[in-house]
Order: sequence, then structure tokens, then C-alpha cells
Amino acid sequence: MKTDARNMRLLAHHPLDGFGTCGEGLAVQRTRDRRRVLWIAHESAPKNVTAVDVTDPRQPVLITQTDLPHDRMRSNSLDLVGDLLVVAYQTAGHGLKPAGFEIFDVSDPTKPKTVAFFDASGPVSRGVHHLWFVDGAYVHVSSGAPDFTPRNRRDDQIYRIVDVREPSRPREVGRWWLPGTREGDPEPPPPRHPQFDTGFRPHNTNVYPRRPDRAYLGYIDGGAVVLDISDMGRPRLVARWDYQPPFPGFCHTVVPFFERRLLVVSDESTKDAGKDWPKLVWILDASEETKPVPISTCPLPPVKTFAKRGGRFGAHNLHENRPGGWISETIVVGTFFNGGVRAFDISDPFRPQEVAWAVPPPPRKSPSRAIQLNDVLIDERGVLFTVDRMIGGLYIFEPKF
Repeated sequence: MKTDARNMRLLAHHPLDGFGTCGEGLAVQRTRDRRRVLWIAHESAPKNVTAVDVTDPRQPVLITQTDLPHDRMRSNSLDLVGDLLVVAYQTAGHGLKPAGFEIFDVSDPTKPKTVAFFDASGPVSRGVHHLWFVDGAYVHVSSGAPDFTPRNRRDDQIYRIVDVREPSRPREVGRWWLPGTREGDPEPPPPRHPQFDTGFRPHNTNVYPRRPDRAYLGYIDGGAVVLDISDMGRPRLVARWDYQPPFPGFCHTVVPFFERRLLVVSDESTKDAGKDWPKLVWILDASEETKPVPISTCPLPPVKTFAKRGGRFGAHNLHENRPGGWISETIVVGTFFNGGVRAFDISDPFRPQEVAWAVPPPPRKSPSRAIQLNDVLIDERGVLFTVDRMIGGLYIFEPKF
């Protein structure tokens, strides 16, 4: 079977030596000898991270693949600045170790060297699910903490800011959680979703050099959250768009389009066969920062068709306009599991138009019997990298938009 595509040309596919269970962490390193190395986080054990030389995107070469300490954990997320790679560790249950994030020196990508470990383990902690590191100074994480006890165990991760300006001595400098979710909070607990209760905790925790005083959080069942972090020791709520219910939960990513005063917000599909449909990409008018208003959603092909293909179908990760990569405020690109990777023109934010897509065929021996594209990153050359959640590995495309 061939890739079903429009305005995207497949340049290469790499199965990552059979360990193609990729998470939602992609970062491109520019090495001192002028190579480009793509670092990939893994969705599940046994692998920790994989490095692929993508200097020539038509001929990717696997150069490093490391193992996790044990199989009851995963390194779902990573990020990189210069030669410092930060990798998230989340355990399969509370109280297990290692839980937190590890900092590596990857000046030689073939031999990552440990610099430090930030311990986030605790009796009601699974460690770090997702992290964001783009300025070389602070790591913004969705993490448990040894001294944080949630009222409901589904709310076991909070937003934490970790200072890594001295990489060998990471230290927390601030934290925030949705009021009412911690044991002992004076506020009442938030009402749970009656059908899809996936928890009140942050997923993505994006902070851009353009606005270092703002954090943009996808807060799962808590919706989209904007924080003022000008005083990192005391983050303050600026805005919260709470739309779940009536929609079925799991706000994942919030990407600001600063020039256009828009927010692009993605949900995450977490159930097979479209059972938690709709999971969408939303466009919000943020011209009044404290009152974001939804004005449209990006169109998707029929759920009845894709739900039958196997695995999940619906929104997940977005290309996030990270510093140093391809940046656009008119094109939104996201992964949609068995819906592949898809691009939308939002020149008119009230009427997004689909302009490109690529849906690879089912990877051989995939338990879902369908592609499950999980994350996407476009480098400054315009080369698009996307990965499969199950077994398929890395796909490299040349988009035409």
C-alpha cells in the first residue's frame, strides 16, 4: 500500500530497528560538525531515546538508541537546547523510581552523558509526563511532586518550573495547579466529567521567548489555561477556557499565534474507534487575553470512515512553532493518529481549510492495524518529521504549503 497524501511527498521512512513505538518528543540538534540529529522519545519500554542523523532527510541513519532503567516506565517527552538534552521519565504507578527528568550532554550524539537528574518521585507521583525546554534556562514540566497530594489520583501532576541555568543543579522555582485539586485546598474540587473523566492536570506547558512571562497549558479536563509567570515563584491565572464538558475532555496543547492574537488548541483522542469523538483542533480569538473565545475548528474527514480503520482517530499533537524551526501563523499542522498528519490554512480563522495530508499505510505487525501518527515537527528547512505510536517508526515528508 502507498501513502495516501495530498501536497506532501514522502522522502524517507525509518523503522528504528524495530523499536518504532514513538512518543511525543521530537527535537533537532545541530552538531558542531554541521550534522542534523533528530532525537525521538519513546512511548513505551524498553527504549529511552533514539537519535537519527537527518542531515540528508532522504537517507536517515540511526546513530544512537538507549535503554530505560526498567520496563515500568517510559520517556514520553524530550527537548533540547544546544547540546543539552532533557528527557522526561514517567513511571507506570505511584511511588516508583526513577521519576522526574534526566539531563544529558549530547555533544557527542553517539554517547549521551548524564549531567543531572531532577527527582520528582513521591508516594502520589508518577514523575514527569511532558516537558518544554527552549530557552536554555528553565524546564517547564507536567509533573508529580513528593509534597503534592491530589484529592483525586487522576490529578497527580501539576505545572512545575525548574531552573537549569546550572545544569548540574536543577531546582524548582515555581509551581501551579488548578485550585481545588490538591488535598487541603480551600477551594471546592472541580466537578468531574460525567462520561470521560481523564483528570485535572497539565499536559503541554509551553513558554515562548516571545512572551517569557506567559505559560500556555493544555490542562486536560481543565481546558486551556494561560498563566502569568512574570514572577515564577507565584504563577497567576490570566485566562481559562473551560469547555469539557460538554466536550469529551483532554485538552492537550495550546499554541499562541502572537501576531494574530489567536490560540490554537488541540484535544487528544484517547479511545479507539472514535469512542471519545469529537477530538478537535480549535481556533480561539485571544484579542482580549482574559477572555479567549472559540471561533472555529479545523475540518476533518468523516469519523465513521476513520473510526473503522483501527486504533485512535482524532486530534493529538501540533507543530508548536518552536524557536529555531519552521514558524507559521497561517498554517496549522497536527497529527491525528490513524488520520495521519494534516495541515490547515487559517488565513481566515473563521473558515480553516485543509490544504495537505499524509496517511501512511498500516505498519507491518502493528497491533492497531492502522497508522497511529503521534507527533510532528517541521525544521527550518521545511522538512516534516512525524512518528508512529505503535511500531512504525519515523516518517519524513516534504510538505507543499
